[in-house]
Amino acid sequence: MSLSLTVLLVEDETPAAEKLERYLQRYSADIKVKAICDSVESSVRWIQENQATIDLIFMDIQLKDGLSFNIFKEVVVQKPVIFVTAYNEYALEAFKVNSIDYLLKPVTFTDLSSSLQKFENLREQMATTEAKQNKIKQLAEVNSGKSYKERFMVKVGDHIRSITIDQVLFFFADGRDVYLITTQLRKFIIDFTLESLEEVLQPKNFFRANRSYILHIAFIQDVVTYSNSRLKVTTLPVWDKEIIVSREKVGEFKNWFDGLD
Repeated sequence: MSLSLTVLLVEDETPAAEKLERYLQRYSADIKVKAICDSVESSVRWIQENQATIDLIFMDIQLKDGLSFNIFKEVVVQKPVIFVTAYNEYALEAFKVNSIDYLLKPVTFTDLSSSLQKFENLREQMATTEAKQNKIKQLAEVNSGKSYKERFMVKVGDHIRSITIDQVLFFFADGRDVYLITTQLRKFIIDFTLESLEEVLQPKNFFRANRSYILHIAFIQDVVTYSNSRLKVTTLPVWDKEIIVSREKVGEFKNWFDGLD
């Protein structure tokens, strides 16, 4: 059976992690373990910086610095999780987060195979649903008579590149210059103002948060209440400067973030 997959293992027992990795390779040689984290702290840090590079997380519950449920309190986990634990009393709590299965140690190859098959089925269902949603969205945009930019042309030295809209983390104004920031955190100057960008970007996906930023909803990791009734936004990947939704934009931002017109 061939399954192409990149996974994160959250496990503080080396023999258990090695056994799980062997089973994954036995299931499919195309499964790659991207990293192994052995604590809540290291898991939070790794997920914050690398979540976009994985498809699935295998997670023990009892880690050396606490329960793995604490990870979900520190970072927005967007990937499905298969819990692997010696304790059956946490099953209900596990399914309140991103869990798609709950395996009890010692895990057998049959147990793992069943969980991976469940993941494959869910991924196929999600892909089908997403394709249908994209088709409906395209039809709606065609019927509305308005089209939006799908790509931006940028210069790299003497070369010209085309960056598609799904590679845009956000747009950022610094003085008179406006930059396109990619999901790899690369900066490119573009020949637009933020005001002109607002006219050509799909408003359901992009929002003018303040005088300097237009955000892409697909890469917003977290939103927290900030001082003076403002909001602080964290992107994924993480940008090294604060992104604050200005006070007069907060209500509009919440409606946009909630999918309301």
